[in-house]
Amino acid sequence: MSVHRFPVEAGHILMFARAIGDENPIYTEPGSQTVSTFGGVLAPPTFVMASAQFAPENELRPKRGRAWFGSARESSGAIPADTGWLHAEQHFEYRRPLVAGETLDVIEREGKAWEKKSRRGGTLKFEERLVEYRATSTGELVTIARFVYVLPVPSVATK
Repeated sequence: MSVHRFPVEAGHILMFARAIGDENPIYTEPGSQTVSTFGGVLAPPTFVMASAQFAPENELRPKRGRAWFGSARESSGAIPADTGWLHAEQHFEYRRPLVAGETLDVIEREGKAWEKKSRRGGTLKFEERLVEYRATSTGELVTIARFVYVLPVPSVATK
């Protein structure tokens, strides 16, 4: 299990909305009527994924003194380990809108694991990861994210 804090800031929401091409005023205009009802701009539905940038051990986050594969013109040579796991699916369950100005506690934990025979004769291993986003001030559950990863294991005949 890992826990980190995620500050939800209006500037981050604005940049995220622009990056996904959504100029809806509830994400971009603090003075809009809908925004005033909630007390701040709202975050787009998948905004919680940006919390990874605040996770200290996220391998995609640059760290001082360590080579980063990044997006520079030339590779640093630091490439995240290829574990063979593939992203299979993700689901989000929202309990209420996420509002700029609040801070969330992000709690990640392992979920279920299972196996299934593939049509090609190998085995597919599945693992689930669950992430809860809770309001730091009250502990209220705001969003739950569920991710499923799959590791294809080839059959002996294809090795």
